[in-house]
Amino acid sequence: MNHNTPLSHRPPHPLSDGTHRVLTHAQLRARGVPAAQAGEQCRPGGPWQQLLPGVVLLHPGPPTSEERLHAVLLYAARERTAGVPAQPGADEPSASPSGEAMITGLAALTLHGFSSAPALPSLDVFDVLVPRLRRLRSAGCARVVRAAALPVPEQVAGVPVAPVPRALADAVAGLQDAGTVRRLLTEAVRGGHCDPAAVVRELTGAKLLNRPHVVDAVDSLLAEGRALAESRLYRLVREHGLPEPCWNVDLRLPGGPRLGVVDAYWPEQAVALELDTRAPRPGRRPEDDAVWSEYARRREHLERLGVTVVRIAPRRLRDAREQAAAVVRTALMAAADRDPAAYVVVLPR
Repeated sequence: MNHNTPLSHRPPHPLSDGTHRVLTHAQLRARGVPAAQAGEQCRPGGPWQQLLPGVVLLHPGPPTSEERLHAVLLYAARERTAGVPAQPGADEPSASPSGEAMITGLAALTLHGFSSAPALPSLDVFDVLVPRLRRLRSAGCARVVRAAALPVPEQVAGVPVAPVPRALADAVAGLQDAGTVRRLLTEAVRGGHCDPAAVVRELTGAKLLNRPHVVDAVDSLLAEGRALAESRLYRLVREHGLPEPCWNVDLRLPGGPRLGVVDAYWPEQAVALELDTRAPRPGRRPEDDAVWSEYARRREHLERLGVTVVRIAPRRLRDAREQAAAVVRTALMAAADRDPAAYVVVLPR
């Protein structure tokens, strides 16, 4: 597979109910099983086994992926549940009270339905995201990842999972294979899981953009995101009955300076459209980059000439197409009420 190979999207990973076969020592005590008895049950050859510190698997066989996932979450949250007594007949306490732990990394991407992520049984460890100040160590199949501020988890089959951009950053942090990194980032965009800017923000925050194989993957990601956004823009114009524009053209003043390239231009209405695919790039701060200032200067110049500039973010083309079409249509209709724009030469890009 190369980075141009189409990726097949698979549905979020289905999980069977393994929650009632994994309990913490505190939960066992709340059910009338003292620590000594639990320890006896977990001896070699016994009916139970200690899967992680403080977490017991209530059968002697190998744990399933679902049981390991639940055990990791219970291990990460066990300090929060230790003092919570269980009521007879009540459901198990939440594995992650107050959003204090969530699955991240490759396991999270698998749960989100990434076809390029490994299957859960093939993973030796599951990454679990916890607050930075938690006094918790990696153990067994639980690898602790810390964050100063936790994102809001998403629920996948009842499991709290980090959002795709954060899960990607945590997965990439442990990957050295350039092809795997490229495939994961590409699927994030092609599969509609998130936009490139969100991924790059997380990679920047994780200080991963100093790795050459990650930088190369990000370059491909941004190109992939622009191509996908352009395709969605073409569909937007067709499906919503908008006038056909001049696509990807260079605007100039007659005999004068170049005004810049726009993604779409309606000459009769003097309306230009630009896809806002800007994203932080390796080694730069967006607010200090002269490239971003150039965007603003070009827009101001065009508007002084009477050209209306519409900027649309790729996410809007994905999630709010009706609104995006309405913005363009409004700009086109308003042309009749404006003073005529300066004559602009339109050249193929």
